[in-house]
Amino acid sequence: MTTNNRPAWLVRGLDAWGVLVRSLDALQPLAALLARLYVAQVFFLSGLTKLRDWDTTVALFTDEYKVPLLSPPAAAFMGTAGELVLPVLLVLGLAGRFSALGLFVVNAVAVISLSEIAPAALQQHVFWGSLLAGLAIYGPGPWSLDRWLVPKIR
Repeated sequence: MTTNNRPAWLVRGLDAWGVLVRSLDALQPLAALLARLYVAQVFFLSGLTKLRDWDTTVALFTDEYKVPLLSPPAAAFMGTAGELVLPVLLVLGLAGRFSALGLFVVNAVAVISLSEIAPAALQQHVFWGSLLAGLAIYGPGPWSLDRWLVPKIR
């Protein structure tokens, strides 16, 4: 049997595909929120660690993290501030794309500034960067303050 000159097996397959696509679409808000929560936690905890022992943080930026164009204290301050403020914005979905891009830059600078990075650590940074790029490109999702405050922005 055919429908509109299409074999029945093709029609059933397309119907099943449609159900799968609608189901995955329904999961997008949750996936965006979970990505925001995960990445924000990683960076926020890193910022808290830096804040707990400021002298060690400045020493690390002096000896190990070779951030171009910035003095070690300035780089330590900017990196720590970014790791503490941007994750909060990201979780709230407030200036979500801005905060995702900001954390993407923090992540990229972390990778670039380390002279040696273990393969497993590099893999983590690539994963975080991928999540942040997705959030910057697609936005923080409908479960965000951005969507609530400015509903016309997608």
